[in-house]
Amino acid sequence: MTEERAAASEVEVIYSADNIAARLEELAREISGRKLERLLVVAVLKGSFVFAADLIRALHRTGLEPEVDFLTLSSYRKSKTSSGKVEILRDLDLSVEDRNVLLIDDVLDSGRTLVFAKDLISARGAKEILTCVLIDKKVPRAVDVQADFWAFEGKDEFVVGYGMDVAHRYRELPFVGRMARD
Repeated sequence: MTEERAAASEVEVIYSADNIAARLEELAREISGRKLERLLVVAVLKGSFVFAADLIRALHRTGLEPEVDFLTLSSYRKSKTSSGKVEILRDLDLSVEDRNVLLIDDVLDSGRTLVFAKDLISARGAKEILTCVLIDKKVPRAVDVQADFWAFEGKDEFVVGYGMDVAHRYRELPFVGRMARD
């Protein structure tokens, strides 16, 4: 199914696959410019897995060779709204002690998940923690946090595709979109 057909049926495209790919190349150059030694990329799962994979490959094209680990956190479960409580569903395997860490998440909205992950990694002795999100929603935050890097600024709307879901659907879409209005 093409992007256009999928979008026309259930999901409206906000950021196309081509827009995302181009922006990730720019983002990788921005991150690479920070000259981070002993870089560990930590992808917050599940929503960031596609973004993280594409960004890690883009970072490789800039000459970076980061190690990669995963942290599974949840505050949404099957809902479109955050419960306000962040839970660790899967912890890191690698040590962050004395490492530069690039924490990758899909969406920054309330900020709870990003702050939780940042505090967790900081408490474990990371040297520097930088954050990178696919979409930085320009909404009031529940906590004080800003992303160091972001691909796109977004509105206060629920997005799907490119790894992000609603009730475990739409992760496979190669673009970011919003649910089409009925």
